[in-house]
Amino acid sequence: MSSPSTTPSSSAAPQSAATGVERFGYQQELQRSLSFTDLLIYGLIFMVPIAPFGIFGDVFQGSGGMVALAYIIGMVAMAFTALSYAQMSKAFPMAGSVYTYAGRGIGAPVGFLAGWVILLDYILVPTLLYLVASAAMASFVPAIPIWAWLIMFIVFNTAVNYFGIQMTARMNKIMLVAQLIVLAIFLVVGVIALAQGKGHGDAFSPIFDSSTFSGPLVFGAVSVAVLSFLGFDGISMLAEESREDARKLGRAMVGALVLAGLLFITQTWVAALLAPNREELLANGGDNAFYDIAEYAGGPWLSVLTAVATAIAWGFANSLVAQAATSRLLFAMARDRLLPRFLGKIHPKHKVPVNATFLTAAVSLVLGLILANNDKGIGQIASLINFGAMTAFLALHVSVVVHYVVRKRSRDWWRHLIAPAIGFLILLYVVINAKVAAQAVGLTWLAIGVLILIGFILMGRRPTLPDETEVSE
Repeated sequence: MSSPSTTPSSSAAPQSAATGVERFGYQQELQRSLSFTDLLIYGLIFMVPIAPFGIFGDVFQGSGGMVALAYIIGMVAMAFTALSYAQMSKAFPMAGSVYTYAGRGIGAPVGFLAGWVILLDYILVPTLLYLVASAAMASFVPAIPIWAWLIMFIVFNTAVNYFGIQMTARMNKIMLVAQLIVLAIFLVVGVIALAQGKGHGDAFSPIFDSSTFSGPLVFGAVSVAVLSFLGFDGISMLAEESREDARKLGRAMVGALVLAGLLFITQTWVAALLAPNREELLANGGDNAFYDIAEYAGGPWLSVLTAVATAIAWGFANSLVAQAATSRLLFAMARDRLLPRFLGKIHPKHKVPVNATFLTAAVSLVLGLILANNDKGIGQIASLINFGAMTAFLALHVSVVVHYVVRKRSRDWWRHLIAPAIGFLILLYVVINAKVAAQAVGLTWLAIGVLILIGFILMGRRPTLPDETEVSE
């Protein structure tokens, strides 16, 4: 790879000055070394191809057994958000995700609030992943307590991210291959078990069951399934480390979402047909439901394999990219002086936001140790993550309409008005039907952000962004 540069003429990426960060008043500080494949793998790892392993029981119960349908609807629902991300990443190919898009598309103060809200998602995601993985590993190796596993996961991932985005990308490829191998093993064994007559119910019951179907029931399950799709948006955080054309950033997000969705639908379809205790699952769900199904299909070895794979995928692979994404968000807000400026420091050799990376690790460590022995901690964090992400995505859809239709006078009604409007309404439904506790904490977090914004304005520090030159579309 070429060495990183701070000028468009010598950049390692084949990006023109028209799409470089210099056109928006910034210097190129991060290393442009990621290919389209790297971006795609990053998104897949963030979503975790085997994510349904860990939440299958809850989705099965919530959807009345139509777990594949819940993921189909979830994928379609999030596709509208992916399309909006693709449009805004093309217009503003910079790190920061919703913070950047709302700030540039609507206004800097709105961008700050959008960034503040999505921080609730990004700051808590690594903690959630570490807790789930640590609890799982402690159940297999009781001699090592949850807090010890937590520390090991955090130290490993922080070290990988510290040594640069290329190191992270290489680790992502290894983790993705490992997950796909485990998934392939489950699917082969599962299909063989179905051929042997171990299946239960109609072949299409995972997608439609007239005895349990109802709109509120399925959409309630979608709010849980959507958690599995969170992560494709993390690709947008790597805009300043991609050596591809800005349009490929959006394609990577849509591609990762579709590929993950197909994997989710396939594995849950097979698992739902194999569920030996369907009535019990419908009544109570269960954290170990998928692993019980794996044991029923192939024996104890398959149960252990899928459970350990889930723990490693969440504790190493997913949390690794989550930490990287969070540090980029902190970096983007810090360089605009909306967070402490030390978070915008870039390591001179590894070209990563080093202080932001360490802060993310520290927050995960503190929260993880506090919640390690709280039985309800994982569920509480998960609901807050959903609320934070969905609320920020609402601002994303609005930014598409304001930037393209209002400012640019675009007449591409589908991409710049209809699709964002549909995505907005779907997410609004999820937010309104979120858990009351999540709504309370989420709105409190938003209120704190509003107070901070008012404080900035009163101190004469109204959020502003560097001047930009018109970017060709």
